[in-house]
Amino acid sequence: MKMRLIVAAVLVPLILVMILVAPTILTAIVLGVLCAIAAFELMAGTGLSKNLRLVCYTGAMAFFIPMWCHFGMPHIWMVLALSIFTMLLFSELLISKGRFRLERLSVCFIAGLLIPYMLSALVRLMNHDIGRLLIMIPLVVAFLADSGAYFIGKFFGRHKLSPTISPNKTIEGAVGGIFTAILAMLIFCLVLDLSVDVTVNYALAITYGIIGSLASIFGDLCFSAIKRQTGIKDYGNLLPGHGGILDRCDSLFIVAPIIEILMAFLPVVE
Repeated sequence: MKMRLIVAAVLVPLILVMILVAPTILTAIVLGVLCAIAAFELMAGTGLSKNLRLVCYTGAMAFFIPMWCHFGMPHIWMVLALSIFTMLLFSELLISKGRFRLERLSVCFIAGLLIPYMLSALVRLMNHDIGRLLIMIPLVVAFLADSGAYFIGKFFGRHKLSPTISPNKTIEGAVGGIFTAILAMLIFCLVLDLSVDVTVNYALAITYGIIGSLASIFGDLCFSAIKRQTGIKDYGNLLPGHGGILDRCDSLFIVAPIIEILMAFLPVVE
C-alpha cells in the first residue's frame, strides 16, 4: 500500500500540470504513448508480444488514434489507417499457416483500435472550449472511485462482488467507490463553481458520480476477466504498487466515453 500511495503522490501533480498548463498536443502525445504501452501489455498478456510485426502494427495504430482525435483530421485518414491496419493483420493470418488464430487477431483489434478509441474520449473532451476542465471529470470519477473501492474494501469488505473473476473485490468496496465518486464530483463541481466562470448542475454531478462509478466497476471487471483467462496477475509493472498502464486505466476505458456521452446530452458544466 505504501508504494501505491507514493506512486500516486508523484503522478497526480504531474497529471495536473500536464492537463492545466501544458499544450494540449502534449496531452494527446502522452495519451498516444500510453495507449501504445497498453496495447503491448495486452498483447504480452495474451502471448502475442513475441511477434514484432504485430507489436509494431498495433502499437502504431494505438498511437495514431489519439493524434487523429486531437487534430480532428478528416475521416478519410482514419479510413486509410484502419484499412492498412486491417490488411496487415489479415496478412499475418494468411501467412501464418494456421499458427495465428482468429481469436488472437481479435486481441490486436482490441489493443490497437478499441482501447485507444475509448481512451481518446479524453482528447475529444479536451477539444471543447473548457476542455481542460472537462478532461478532469472522467479522471476524478474513475481514479477516486477505484481508490475509494480499494481502501473501503480493504478495511470493511466482507462479501465478494465477483469471486470467480476478481476475488479481492467486495460489495462493500463497490458501494464505497460509488459514494466516493459522488463526493468527489460534488467537491470538484463546487471548486469550479467558486473559482471559474461556469454554470454547474449539482444534481447532474451526483448522476455523473453514480453512472461513472458503475462504469468504473464494469471496466475493472472486464479487464480482470481477461487476466483470469490468461492466468496473469498484472498486465505490467511500470507503476509499482499499481501494475501496468492497463491495470491503472482499466476503469477509465469505460468511464471516459461514458462521460463524453453524458457531456453531449446532459452537461454537468457549461
